[in-house]
Amino acid sequence: MPTSTRFAVAVHTLTALAVSDGKPLRSEDLAHSVNTSPVVIRGLLSRLSEAGLTRSQLGAGGGMLLAKSAKKIKLLDVYEAVEDTELFSLPRTPPCESCPVGGNILEAIQPTLKRARKKLESELAKVTVADIASEVARLGKFSLPGT
Repeated sequence: MPTSTRFAVAVHTLTALAVSDGKPLRSEDLAHSVNTSPVVIRGLLSRLSEAGLTRSQLGAGGGMLLAKSAKKIKLLDVYEAVEDTELFSLPRTPPCESCPVGGNILEAIQPTLKRARKKLESELAKVTVADIASEVARLGKFSLPGT
């Protein structure tokens, strides 16, 4: 059962914008970095823009920019902007109610799934796009703008 790649691609995209030193980036340039289609990037940028995380600059040399400092964009903000499904999907059809397991499994597992989601959200709330950009710069052995 595959999971969505939107979150990882959105973090990649925002990190690229964070290291661009305020230079607008076109969806084609971002798509090249992610190794995906510009259409995929434009769809994500639309969601990120609606969430107030990115903005567009029109005209020659235009493209996308961060709408606020990378230090103020938490990964939880990104996750909430691009993911529209529950972290753990439940079966589309309800289990057999007359089965001792099927009749009780959802109620039994829900508390664990809720705790897991809360822990994920807590961790994502601790990390910013600036933190990811710093780690990318460290791994890539380059300096971030303004450092």
